Amino acid sequence: MSIDAVSSDWRIVRGFADDGAWDAFVRAQPTWTHFHLSGWSRVFREVLGHEDCRLAACDAQGCLRGVLPLMRIRSPLFGHFLVSMPFVNHGGPLGPDDVVQALVAEAVRQGGTDHVDLLELRSRTVQPIDLPASHRKVAVILPLPETPDALFKAFPAKLRSQVRRPQKEGVTVRFGRDCVADFHRVFSSHMRDLGTPTHGVRLFEALADTFGDEAWTGVAYLNGAPIACGMGFRWDQEFEITWASSLRAYNRVAPNMLLYWEFMQRAMAAGCTRFNFGRSTPGASTHKFKLQWGGHDEMLHWYQAAKGGRTATPNPDAGVMSYAPRVWRCLPLPLANRLGPLVVRLIP
Repeated sequence: MSIDAVSSDWRIVRGFADDGAWDAFVRAQPTWTHFHLSGWSRVFREVLGHEDCRLAACDAQGCLRGVLPLMRIRSPLFGHFLVSMPFVNHGGPLGPDDVVQALVAEAVRQGGTDHVDLLELRSRTVQPIDLPASHRKVAVILPLPETPDALFKAFPAKLRSQVRRPQKEGVTVRFGRDCVADFHRVFSSHMRDLGTPTHGVRLFEALADTFGDEAWTGVAYLNGAPIACGMGFRWDQEFEITWASSLRAYNRVAPNMLLYWEFMQRAMAAGCTRFNFGRSTPGASTHKFKLQWGGHDEMLHWYQAAKGGRTATPNPDAGVMSYAPRVWRCLPLPLANRLGPLVVRLIP
């Protein structure tokens, strides 16, 4: 642990090592998310090999006053980034305004010293900091009533019919740690068909093992075969479905409709009052899919400090990289699953 900045009441340190104290502080903050928890940094470090650059503000007694989870992703091909948090939707600093401002100032200083291409702090709320914010992503949030029956009755008739269709076709949904392999089987196949590399199964296994009952993995099956999947995380009174896919060959059956409905019922049974569909690009087909359930958009505030005018992490649909999906779709699935984790770990 090293000291990087000091005030009369607290000091900012790098390498804060007490994960228990970190998580206790995080869970006590009103705007915390699951992705602020130390387990994410640990998994990204151990599985993906990225550097944990977290910052903390501690008082004279060593008690936390503020935290900023932060990971370094460095690639000769894609660039050099500091992100809070990479690969997921939320992050950013937590704490009182003056502490947040000091944490962010230190992150900006560190980014400048290290010549990073982009520092990005993925906050779901407005922060009291003087950095430009990108609003290129939104989260879709569905308020949950007390009972599944109340929610189902609130759906339009067409949506209710879409949920019932896979049930009539014999689709069933199962949850559990033992579903992770089937989740990845569907997820990686669907992502290959989209032309997008994906993380290896080891990452999802590590997240499931690290977070236990807070990590939910669900898979829809037809005649014993996995055809749709989702993985997400519960915190406070909220559940976010962070990754989801379904196989195109079964679009007619619409297994993803039943899968989402089962996740919603599970969230209500756990006492959640908000169902978070995860981030979307406004106007994209996935955004429209999420809005049909009756939710609303919440703007995300991704604060940035960049050099050379960079305004985003690498986009596989832009520039020269736009040719890559065409090639990726042609790869045999075993080869795509072998190469994908090597590529996607460098695109935060």
